[in-house]
Amino acid sequence: MDPNNPNLKTRTTPQYALYQRENFWKLNDGEVSLFNTDPGHLEDLAKAKLTQNGWFYASSNAGQSHTHTANRQAFYRHRIIPRMLVDTNKRDTATSIFGHQVPAPIGFAPVGINKIYHPQGELPVASAAGELGLPYCLSTAGSQPIEDVGAANDSGAKKGREGEGSAVRFFQLYMPHDDELTRSLLQRAVDSGFTACILTLDTWQLGWRHDDVATSNYAFYHGIGADLGLSDPVFQKRMKEKGIDPRTQPNEAGAMWIDNVWHGRAHTWEKAVWAMKLWKELSGKKPFCLKGIQSVEDAKMSVERGFDGIVVSNHAGRQVDGAVASLDALEKIVDAVGDKTYIMYDSSVRSASDVFKALALGAKFVFVGRLWIWGLSIMGETGVRHVMRSLLAELDILMNVAGFQNIGQITRDALETGSKDYSLMNVPSKL
Repeated sequence: MDPNNPNLKTRTTPQYALYQRENFWKLNDGEVSLFNTDPGHLEDLAKAKLTQNGWFYASSNAGQSHTHTANRQAFYRHRIIPRMLVDTNKRDTATSIFGHQVPAPIGFAPVGINKIYHPQGELPVASAAGELGLPYCLSTAGSQPIEDVGAANDSGAKKGREGEGSAVRFFQLYMPHDDELTRSLLQRAVDSGFTACILTLDTWQLGWRHDDVATSNYAFYHGIGADLGLSDPVFQKRMKEKGIDPRTQPNEAGAMWIDNVWHGRAHTWEKAVWAMKLWKELSGKKPFCLKGIQSVEDAKMSVERGFDGIVVSNHAGRQVDGAVASLDALEKIVDAVGDKTYIMYDSSVRSASDVFKALALGAKFVFVGRLWIWGLSIMGETGVRHVMRSLLAELDILMNVAGFQNIGQITRDALETGSKDYSLMNVPSKL
């Protein structure tokens, strides 16, 4: 494509589509693209890089993967209707989320235990997100201290074209039943520059994942990945009370931490409201959202109780097998409360067309997870950056060739939708 396209001067964000040209030109300089970012190829490359248990933890879904299958089939039943002769030279991918101007409606979903995929864990991911100017969400199950992740995110932002000062980052909370510990985690997030909190509702306990159970694949019980918790002053006090030394008893310390987080004891709406009020108190009334909403009734209850937003998500099929497809849930929830709350989407996103379809069905923002996990596994921070720049380029090009000038034009009128005639047959996870 012509690098002097007038779109380069009229938009507020990088012309991401030029990443395609950059990769096409590489051979002239004796180079090749870093790796193929087709989702299927990404999975194959990551599987070759990871240990068996690393691969199992990243790829396993609940039960027979029927929810993951339904997630993918839901994307297939929607088809984009391209428009021609639209002046997409006046094109921009920019949007906003909770008052933050961001270059695209795409963020880094919270994913735990990144040290399984790379020795530096969340740090290269947070850095890449900051450099790209995309919102980053840190999981409570993260394998680096909150403070270090925040610093890496800011450092990346200072390197990036979009980075001016602090990056945009959110803290995803798995809420302990220890209120003092919850307060400590949230205070650390506030002090480290996290500007919103997202409480995950569907993972008080991990879903039944056959491969992980069969291989005793629980990193925290084997001394890996508990750094976010082990660095917490309240949790350090709890370990001391129990007589556990994390230096000599890493397995016991890791188990004690994760048993406080994925504890198997459900919370209630009242407790979620308590957490929201605590976050508002500590953060100066910054946004507090709920992740894992799948029913219209729960979406309405979140609005009634004053939560700032919801993430429509079924944890990409990793928690409840045989559940409703997240994209189908999105459609109904948007119809019910789309004008009353900020709706985000998460689950089984594999491409720019998936992002487009979620936006068209009413999501304001889309989080992706496994795509950048594969990139991290393959080539660290460089791999994360390559995967996400490719996704941004794909979205930019999609808007160009399909005739959409801005994110606001992506509505349901852009889709032709078929029936929900999903089969129950399992399909490979790479689809």
